[in-house]
Amino acid sequence: MLLEPVPPNSSPDLDDGEARPPKGLPKGDDLDKKLANVLERLGELQQVFYADGRHALLIVLQGRDASGKDGVLRTVIGACNPAGVRIVGFKAPSPIELAHDYLWRIHQVVPERGIMGIFNRSHYEDVLPVRVHNLVPEDVWSKRYDQINSFEKMLSENRVVILKFFLHVSRNEQKERLIERVEDPTKNWKFNAGDLDERKLWDEYTAAYRDAIGKCSTEWAPWYVVPADKNKARNYLIARRIVETLDGLNLEFPRPKADLSEYLKALE
Repeated sequence: MLLEPVPPNSSPDLDDGEARPPKGLPKGDDLDKKLANVLERLGELQQVFYADGRHALLIVLQGRDASGKDGVLRTVIGACNPAGVRIVGFKAPSPIELAHDYLWRIHQVVPERGIMGIFNRSHYEDVLPVRVHNLVPEDVWSKRYDQINSFEKMLSENRVVILKFFLHVSRNEQKERLIERVEDPTKNWKFNAGDLDERKLWDEYTAAYRDAIGKCSTEWAPWYVVPADKNKARNYLIARRIVETLDGLNLEFPRPKADLSEYLKALE
């Protein structure tokens, strides 16, 4: 397995070198073929997962601006039947959401059994930008790591399988992608001047990500640091990890409760 979970209580370095594809990963046409194969397998497994209906799958995507979250949704999640997929994006909380605890809006959209739910950003925003921008005091956000772990453990004990992916892009690659958003008319709509302000806080975000990943990578809800400088490698690694997870659930199509052969006679 090329993508290993971050050990509990072991913060990743998150240096630029970790954003490059790992050694041993196929390249060129070989990678194209392997990606196509793993996406096909993902589509097959997700169909059985949907029919099996014993588990829910929650996939969390976190990453800096331009790290490729939308690309993962298009390519990896796009291989699945949309009937069994729910994608939720989290932006700044509304006044109603702010009137509740920070996990209230999260719990409402946790996928039900049979559904693959994808969070584009997530509850981890409450220990990332909230921390970096001092939106709440440290004695508030610092307690949230344990609260998140307990929340995710409760979900896992209720048949929610959790995979968390941090799309790790290097500083130089992010710069190139932001430049492309400015120069490419088809990508101008994705450019946000606020992304430049966030980029200035690179080191502060790195510290926040290291703590969030290290403190909240658990046996029941592991974090994976995904090298995200190369799109195909990123997509292959994530798709393969999802496939490995689904393969381990011993999924099967439900058996009919009655002999269906008699219904064939009605169709004669």
